[in-house]
Amino acid sequence: MTTQSTTQTSTEAELAQLIVTTLNLDQIVDEIDPEAPLYGDAGLGLDSIDMLEISLTVSQRYGVKLRADAGNNAEIFASLRSLNAYIQGQREP
Repeated sequence: MTTQSTTQTSTEAELAQLIVTTLNLDQIVDEIDPEAPLYGDAGLGLDSIDMLEISLTVSQRYGVKLRADAGNNAEIFASLRSLNAYIQGQREP
């Protein structure tokens, strides 16, 4: 059985900083658990408007398009780690 680390990777930390800055959150970047939910009452507790802002910022910063009608958005935005993995997988080398 493998356990996921709750320590952010460098790309997760960069993304966490982008989210905190974009949404003007009162959150310490290093304290964001990369496995915690981004959306809803748990974790960061973001709402749908926050997710749209993150999508726009990610598109501008990383050139990765996140579509509101994508069927896998729940998986992509499940956590900082899953969002980061999606972004890294979609970026041009």
